[in-house]
Amino acid sequence: MSDTIPGVLRAAAERFGDHPAYVEAGEGQRRTVSYAELLRLVQRTSAEYAEAGVGRGDRVVLWGPNSIDWAVAALAVSYAGAVLVPVNSRYVGAEVADVVERTNAAMVVVHDGFLDREQVRELEEAGVEPRIITPLAKLMAPAGSAERTGHEDLGPDDVADILFTSGTTGRSKGAMSAHRQTIGVARAWAELGGVRQDDRYLVVNPFFHSFGYKIGIVVGLLTGATLYPLATFDLEETMRLIETEQITVLPGAPTIYQSLLAAPGRAERDLSSLRLAVTGAAVVPVVLIERMRAPAPQGLGIDQVVTAFGMTEAVVVTMCRPDDSAETVATTCGRAIPGMEIRTDDESGELLVRGDYVMLGYLDDPAATAEAIDADGWLHTGDIGVIDEHGNLSITDRLKDMYISGGFNVYPAEVEQALARMAGVADVAVVGVPDERMGEVGKAYIVVSAEVTADEVIAFARERLANFKVPRYVEITDALPRNLSGKVLKTELRNGG
Repeated sequence: MSDTIPGVLRAAAERFGDHPAYVEAGEGQRRTVSYAELLRLVQRTSAEYAEAGVGRGDRVVLWGPNSIDWAVAALAVSYAGAVLVPVNSRYVGAEVADVVERTNAAMVVVHDGFLDREQVRELEEAGVEPRIITPLAKLMAPAGSAERTGHEDLGPDDVADILFTSGTTGRSKGAMSAHRQTIGVARAWAELGGVRQDDRYLVVNPFFHSFGYKIGIVVGLLTGATLYPLATFDLEETMRLIETEQITVLPGAPTIYQSLLAAPGRAERDLSSLRLAVTGAAVVPVVLIERMRAPAPQGLGIDQVVTAFGMTEAVVVTMCRPDDSAETVATTCGRAIPGMEIRTDDESGELLVRGDYVMLGYLDDPAATAEAIDADGWLHTGDIGVIDEHGNLSITDRLKDMYISGGFNVYPAEVEQALARMAGVADVAVVGVPDERMGEVGKAYIVVSAEVTADEVIAFARERLANFKVPRYVEITDALPRNLSGKVLKTELRNGG
């Protein structure tokens, strides 16, 4: 069994051959790529990288939504011996440019025109050198490049990917994972979920996220399942695909299932093919798990519904098991997966994680790495947790101020730094507040030194931040509540100011 991504890809092509690896099944159009063809496309694309000067250990930034071409471009990075750096498809050019600069990327592959934007222009305006920008469509165009084999000397401990995650300082950090870690965590998740070759897996989770990339793309290579990438979550399209393609596997944030259950046209759709759902990333109501399991028309009729806990720095830490009760699934994140262990700090109650899938460290940041991973190898998560007598983990609070909006982590310090640059803003604090559809959304409390409106604050944020980071609400206030040491009392703000 191979321990590098190119090796896993070659093994998948040999093992699964003409079995479909990917299907894009839009209205009136269909594209299918087999596992054997996937290998050929990756080999050709890695040759394109090589001709462009990408070499062993170089970083390649990939910016775009879920698609077959995204998967090919990503796998080709590893096949060329380089390091994959995915970035959020909703980022603005300045956010991507920051990642490009910090990784000293040799190339930026970009889906130009996504959501009617001009991503290439945004990158150039943000100062990225045009010579390293490659539109995804151009990269995937048929070319005469000779196919090549991947780096045979690529090893399991080589860095496979760098996924950026923000911290409470507002400065993003790049979590580095080795090939053995990216493969190992995908294998553990697939085995616990019982993913099979005959599964049809609708990938709503974005490929730029570890859940979409490692628990999507890499799981596919290991199991032979057929992946259906969805560029953006559209409720009608999701139901249409489940029904017409007989989708069996649908992981996602709780909002995905809440939206399906509330969909006006659900009664007319046959969603009975669904058999496995894995959720998490937010508090999950017990009634949601019960309705996901309940047969139609009351529920979705999903046989196996489980929850899990993970983070960019460790991907998957705990996961429920198939025979767990609805209450266990809804109120806990399950037990540690094989290869991982968990405990809580005796004094603070902070969840500590150790094992095979804890990141190698943060890119070019030994101080942050040392702060996150102690001398005994325990990763300090920043979450407060409780572990019951069965080993099931429950997250009860956050040491950090991070909140989760529609399945995406939002770090208030990053939003606050952006808003603080606005003329007329004297002070700012951002907190997450409950939202029925998104789980949580941002609310900014602003102290002004000149006339500034809430709409102007939101417009300013939209120009500088991805849409899920933009505060939904803005309240202009005379002063922020602070303790004697000057720290903002965010608990008061979350409770209404």
